[in-house]
Amino acid sequence: MKCAYDGDMCPMRGNHRTEAWEGVVVDKSRGMTDGPAMDHHLEIRLPDGSTKRVRVGGDFWKSVGKGDAVIKTAGGEPARK
Repeated sequence: MKCAYDGDMCPMRGNHRTEAWEGVVVDKSRGMTDGPAMDHHLEIRLPDGSTKRVRVGGDFWKSVGKGDAVIKTAGGEPARK
């Protein structure tokens, strides 16, 4: 899903376009926070041991499981590593 917003952050996805990270999926969650829209989140363990909660698309959420290595490059979408 492309965001028409011109700033660094897409309000519909909540991700910074310029953000880059990689790590391992430690948890998955989903829920309806506003109306019928379903939000999908992954908790990622980063190489330094910290964790990060990221919002992802439903198809990607379904394609990964706990223990999978994932990466997000600046300007890109999260992907399996």
